[in-house]
Amino acid sequence: MTLTEPAVQARGLVKRYGRITAVDHVDLTVKAGDVYGYLGPNGAGKTTTLRMMLGLIRPDAGAVRLFGRDPLVEGVRALDGVAGFVEAPRFYPYLTGRKNLELVAALDGGDAAARIDAALDIVELADRARDKVGGYSHGMRQRLGLAGALLRDPRLLILDEPATGLDPGGMRDMRLLIRRLAGQGMTVLLSSHLMAEVEELCDRVVIISSGRVRYEGALDELIATTAGRYELRTTDDARAQQIAAAQRGVDDLARNARGLAFAADERAATALSIALGEAGVGIAALVPRTATLEELFFRMTEEAPATDGAPVAPAGVSNDRRPATPDRHTPRAEEEELRA
Repeated sequence: MTLTEPAVQARGLVKRYGRITAVDHVDLTVKAGDVYGYLGPNGAGKTTTLRMMLGLIRPDAGAVRLFGRDPLVEGVRALDGVAGFVEAPRFYPYLTGRKNLELVAALDGGDAAARIDAALDIVELADRARDKVGGYSHGMRQRLGLAGALLRDPRLLILDEPATGLDPGGMRDMRLLIRRLAGQGMTVLLSSHLMAEVEELCDRVVIISSGRVRYEGALDELIATTAGRYELRTTDDARAQQIAAAQRGVDDLARNARGLAFAADERAATALSIALGEAGVGIAALVPRTATLEELFFRMTEEAPATDGAPVAPAGVSNDRRPATPDRHTPRAEEEELRA
């Protein structure tokens, strides 16, 4: 292992359950220091991929390296410096939070037990450590799971939907906690379907749908692909729409509840504003706009694939070009996976 090894490197990962392809040739790279978002709708194959990364299930094809080590070859040695939870963390409800952590520390060995107090402080559960976990809220159990992961003093933290089921306050607290850990230099792989959470926390993302990668790369580069769009509000949107439709360089014109939206370069947008003034249409707002991560996510995961089988992505975004297969991941595959 070298300092230049990626925290996670997956190449060509495939997992099938009978005729269902849960994960279809997934490639991704998490660099040391990344806060990396793994995005996809429920049933897209995210949890299956994480389980393969950790050596919990064997891929049908492809390989994973964690800091250069293969979990299927090196076993627990490959998980040195890796911690987190896949799906919800589990605890003994009749034991206290501290006792549960003591059991986790005993499994890890070494000096894990000496980190219990610090972990409880980090997740802000020190004052509830002597209470039974059965009385904890969902958010408290999520934070206790994170404390258990921190006992390993990890360099890579893998979190599967850590904010799912939390109320707004719990989501905020989880985001602050993840940001604080990342600020200390920890690499974080965050699986989620909550776009606002990922957009606020992550610098790189992969978007997966039906088991296949639709985009993998820097989040700011993905957002930048939608530059050159504008929103327009006027005193007469119907008339403005007619004028805009006649202007050269104004494309993808649409009317919505906020007014008009269109694509254009700066020169075409300026020409349109002049044309509207000459027609006596007042401009209330003309603002440049980029798409949100949520809009791009739905565009990639809900639109029909191109006729050559390639997944849909915004112009300029790299994506998977393999032919589509008839197999698709479904919630049933997730259920079969959990029984495996």
